[in-house]
Amino acid sequence: MGKPTGFMEINRQVSLELPPEERTKNFNEFHIPLHPDEQQAQGARCMDCGVPFCQSGMLLGGMFSGCPLNNLIPEWNDLVYRGQWDLAVKRLIATNRYPEFTSRVCPALCEAACTCGMTTGNPVTVKENERAVVEYGYESGTIHAVPPPSRTGKRVAVVGTGPSGLSVADLLNKRGHKVTMYERSDRVGGLLMYGIPNMKLEKWVIDRRVDILKEEGIDFVTSTDVGRDITAEELKQQYDAVVLCCGAKQPRDIGAPGRDAAGIHFAVDYLSSVTKSLLDSNFADGKAITAEGKKVLVIGGGDTGNDCVGTAIRQGCTGVTQLEMMPCPPVSRAPGNDWPEWPRVLKTDYGQQEAIAKFGSDPRLYKTTVKEFYKNESGQVCGALIAKLESQVVDGRRMMVPTGEEFAVECDLVLIAAGFTGCESYVSEAFGVDMTPRGTVADTKYATSQPGVFACGDMRRGQSLVVWALREGRDTAAVVDEYLMGYTNL
Repeated sequence: MGKPTGFMEINRQVSLELPPEERTKNFNEFHIPLHPDEQQAQGARCMDCGVPFCQSGMLLGGMFSGCPLNNLIPEWNDLVYRGQWDLAVKRLIATNRYPEFTSRVCPALCEAACTCGMTTGNPVTVKENERAVVEYGYESGTIHAVPPPSRTGKRVAVVGTGPSGLSVADLLNKRGHKVTMYERSDRVGGLLMYGIPNMKLEKWVIDRRVDILKEEGIDFVTSTDVGRDITAEELKQQYDAVVLCCGAKQPRDIGAPGRDAAGIHFAVDYLSSVTKSLLDSNFADGKAITAEGKKVLVIGGGDTGNDCVGTAIRQGCTGVTQLEMMPCPPVSRAPGNDWPEWPRVLKTDYGQQEAIAKFGSDPRLYKTTVKEFYKNESGQVCGALIAKLESQVVDGRRMMVPTGEEFAVECDLVLIAAGFTGCESYVSEAFGVDMTPRGTVADTKYATSQPGVFACGDMRRGQSLVVWALREGRDTAAVVDEYLMGYTNL
């Protein structure tokens, strides 16, 4: 703790954001980082707590609090303050192999559990300090390819190149196993590439890391759909172990009348089409699902719904409405939701901020759901009947049920962002692995019911955060290594 009084003397300072009317003109990241001197001062605010909840990763009040990767946050915060950036990089990547991803897209469970935020609401800028450290690592060359000094002779196939797949592949490769990654899309990255919009994570950030992984000896096979283009048996014959990291990409549908109308899309399909068209041709190919000139209805109030709002505004929609089943959260912690639990408070994210700036009001309608979709004579969606909801106890369970009050909205494009129900079944069926009732792969310490086949990330735990995917990859790598070698040093 280089400056014991830092948290009292220095105010929290975060990166600047371009104003909504400026940043919505393109799909670029819109945060302007602090000057290194300013970032060092932010490191001084860390108190090096006796019990650092920021790195605890504990389940409190039904939700996790603190970093699931158990990052050594007080250590590298102090190194940032001292200007010892090379050492800060080494301490950061000791627990997090991909801080360039988490520093951009993680909701910062660490900051929610920071002691400085307990009463003041101004936690240490852990996420931005992390980004400063990793970007320094790349600029200085501290982060570079380090191929394994020797090989074990074992071969591993990793199916899926999202965050969990990249995590497990990186560690198994460093152990000396020969790793080949299979990706059904045309680009590496999975959720990171096509599930997260460019303004949150520009894709050169992924390519930069993948180039290092290639230099370190990992092979990538893209545009190959395991279970269809190549069989499970072929993989099991060619490799000593197979790790399934295919995500939880089965979207939850809305079974309302009129669902078959044209112009109703799953959010994941919408966001993927936009990013792919942007990367392929800067939208010249006309293949993106577009919101230009349309009234947009987004069903779902989570992060994916917010991404749909921000994307639709950048495409030039004429209006956007976002439905959220649950009540509006309080603006501050409610009784029973005390620090260091994750704060269940109102969050107005970048997409909603942009909608407020463009259309004059928050797009979210709380305690609502779609009862029916309307379509015109040509079969195109043109509106929806919205039902209001209220919280009631039904058969001993608290649920959101219709109040009987209804109203209609106009819409030309509907985006369903209602979450996911598990992994797509064709991969699990191809490998013959057991499944759980919630649509994820059943496992015993990451090992599936099939010998030599392992499951990792959202495919195993269900829809979750990138930081959890990285933790899953780290833990799975150790299990696979022990299976291959009889022991593990990961």
